[in-house]
Amino acid sequence: MFTSKRATKASASVLILLFVAGLLVGGLLFFYVNYRMVSNLNSQVTNLQNAVSALQASQNVTYQNITILQNGTSLAELYDNVRDSVVLIQGVTSDGRVQGSGFIYNHAGRNVVITNYHVVEDTNTLSVTFSDGKGYAATILGTDPYSDLAVLSVQGDHELKPVTIVSSSPLSVGEPVIAIGNPYGLVGSLTTGVVSATGRSITESSAGGYSIANVIQTSTPINPGNSGGLLLNALGNVVGITTAIVSDSQGLGFAIPSNTILREIGSLINTGTYTGHSYLGVTGADMSYSIAQETGAPVTYGWKLASVTRGGPSDGKLTVDDIIIAMNNQTIRNNDDLASYLEDKTLPVDTINITVIRNNQEITVSVTLGTRPPAT
Repeated sequence: MFTSKRATKASASVLILLFVAGLLVGGLLFFYVNYRMVSNLNSQVTNLQNAVSALQASQNVTYQNITILQNGTSLAELYDNVRDSVVLIQGVTSDGRVQGSGFIYNHAGRNVVITNYHVVEDTNTLSVTFSDGKGYAATILGTDPYSDLAVLSVQGDHELKPVTIVSSSPLSVGEPVIAIGNPYGLVGSLTTGVVSATGRSITESSAGGYSIANVIQTSTPINPGNSGGLLLNALGNVVGITTAIVSDSQGLGFAIPSNTILREIGSLINTGTYTGHSYLGVTGADMSYSIAQETGAPVTYGWKLASVTRGGPSDGKLTVDDIIIAMNNQTIRNNDDLASYLEDKTLPVDTINITVIRNNQEITVSVTLGTRPPAT
């Protein structure tokens, strides 16, 4: 009986040990299975993170391409599309040789070269050289010193590749633009920048002292020899013609807007000139806070008249010291506004209502616009 009890106790102990061992083995097995599962999950998470990172990198690259590419065309492709349309213009004057840029345009089925007036001004002979080095004689079809535009005819059988000119009205500050021309004779040079302002007015000696209106200001580098070259938008269409720089400036250039080209091109080709510039017959200067303080004027903006041309459209209507603050109810803040309004919204013989400050009183007078006299 004693032996049986001990055997029973021994058997129970063995069962307990087996149970404990089973627990240990089960625990180890459970830990191993869970460890493998956690490791697999960690591996999957790592792979997923790598995939997300790769996707983000791909998205960043796509964003950068959108910045550089427009309508599926890169800058290099854009350049290839128009490089053969840009020409080098060289001329001889009584003072020596001149050179600049130009580009091919097709108007009503006729291919012509468009450039700046100051590039061909006072030239005796002219030639046009294409990107392949072939040069031909050229003659002037029409000029407009007031807009610094000229149109040439090329004599030769060279294959001409015209560009597309679109409206410059949609241009906005910050929009990327590309200039292509021949700075310092370096044929076919491309530079990039942005539109830094619109609606500027500039004065060139060739324009007889009158303002050239609605000029595009750009940070795109423009240098001597670029005059007459292309200013393109990001789609590769012409929105302006590079025309001027400010001496000793960095990133401050100007371009005649394409709207001016489109408005005048037919007249320049068919009549040799353009006579649609309205003439007010006054001179003046921008108002400012300091001028208002000195003179006691009630406004700090507008355009203050310095002279009125005798016998001109404004004679007897406007007087010296009048401050023009509106035309046909559109606010005139300065000369840029005045020149742009007259150029874009009026024609000679139009009658406009001009709001002025005279003797600290606001009055409105009507003036029938004339045509500018020939540039001298």
